[in-house]
Parts: sequence; C-alpha cells; structure tokens
Amino acid sequence: MNLTQYFSLVDTMARMSLKADASRYFFGYIWWLLEPLLYVIVFYLVFELILGREKEDFLVFLMVGKLTFIWFSKSVNQAARSIINSGGLISKADINKSLFPIATVQEGLYKQLSVFVLLFVVLMLNGYSITPAWLWLPPLILVNYIVIVASCLVCAFLVCLVFDFIVMVSLGTIFLLFVSGIFWDPRDLPDPAATDLVLLLNPLAFVIDAYRQIFMAGVAPDAWHLLGIGIGFGLLTLGMVLLLRRTSQFIALKVLTS
Repeated sequence: MNLTQYFSLVDTMARMSLKADASRYFFGYIWWLLEPLLYVIVFYLVFELILGREKEDFLVFLMVGKLTFIWFSKSVNQAARSIINSGGLISKADINKSLFPIATVQEGLYKQLSVFVLLFVVLMLNGYSITPAWLWLPPLILVNYIVIVASCLVCAFLVCLVFDFIVMVSLGTIFLLFVSGIFWDPRDLPDPAATDLVLLLNPLAFVIDAYRQIFMAGVAPDAWHLLGIGIGFGLLTLGMVLLLRRTSQFIALKVLTS
C-alpha cells in the first residue's frame, strides 16, 4: 500500500465513521457543535458563576482552551481503543494497524474544523478581529494535529499490549485537563520562570496558549518552540508507525486473544 492509498483509506474510514456516528443521534451532525458547546457552558457555569473567576473575557478564554482540549482528549480516548475494537477486521486481513488510530484522529479533525468555525463566530461577536497573527493558525493547527496523532498512536499501541492501559489513558487526559491551562492562565503565575516551565514541559499547554495569543492578544507564538514540538512529535509519529508495522502480527495476536 503506497502513501496515496494509505491516506485515501484513512479518509474513507473517517468519513464512514462520521456518517455512522451522526446516524445514531436525533440531532445528527449538529452534535459536532452542540456537544463541545455544552461542555463549555457547564465549565463556565462552574468557574465563572459559582466559583467567581475574575478574568476578563473568561468565556472566550475558556472556549479557546476547552474546545482545543476536547479535540485532543476525545481523539486520544477513542483512538486508544481503535485497534482493539477492530478485531473482526484484523482477523480477516493483514492491514496496517496504524490506520485505525489515524482514521480516528482524522474523524476528529473533520469535527474540529466545524468547531473552529463556531469559535471564529464567537470571537467576532465578542469584538475580536482578524490580525496578522492569524497567519500562524495553519502551522499551529498542523502541529496540534501532529501532537494528537503521535499521542493516539502511542496510546493505541500500549492498550494493545496491556488493556489496563485504557484506564491510564483516561486518567492521563483528566490530569492534562487540570495542568494544561484550560481554566487558568499560565501567564498569570507570579513567577515568569514558572510560566516558562509550564509551557516548556507541557506541549499541550503551549499549544493552547498559542491559540489564545493569536485569537485574543493578536500575538504570534514562539516559532522555534512550535517548530520543536512539531519536529519532536513528528519523529515520534514516524517511529510509532514503523513500530506498529514491525509488530503487526504480534499486535494482531494480542487483539485476537484478548
């Protein structure tokens, strides 16, 4: 299977999954926007109205962070089970195992594109305008996508090895929810060195902060930091694809006997 066939199959699998997912719900494709919006509303009620967070434009701040995090967390949690859940197909054909998590990521990307449209509308309604910093959105979204792909491949592989890792994946995304600056701003930390440390050690926190800098402050992200994350997770993605290919039969055996 060459690269063109590979990505064509990934796209087909993602689109078929989207149609199947939409057919299960009364509101169908509307859930692509409604579900993340409901998440934002719930957390806004808790942190703004109940806990009384005093931050300017907290709703927009929360939307940018939460909508970005949902893309990551849902993709990782679904992709972690993607190979295990495809046991029926794996038993019939020797198919590249990386197809399943990457197709899940691609499905999440299509949903996220509509979420970005919703976010753009909210930004415009709240008085934010398009600035030259928005030119950084394509490379930022690309790096965000690469981070998700690499994370999904690692989690899917680990779950194939030991199914108990599915619990760790779930707990891991909850941990990242609280340490990635979704409800709080790393730039509000009293020590600038602490801010730099958070953004350095947590790539997801840097990506979320980069979206906020572009959308809310009109400031371009640190290009070298962004490039470093892209290269690092890109190499991890390549390594995981090769690992899944080398261990294809072993993974198939683990899936079929689990």
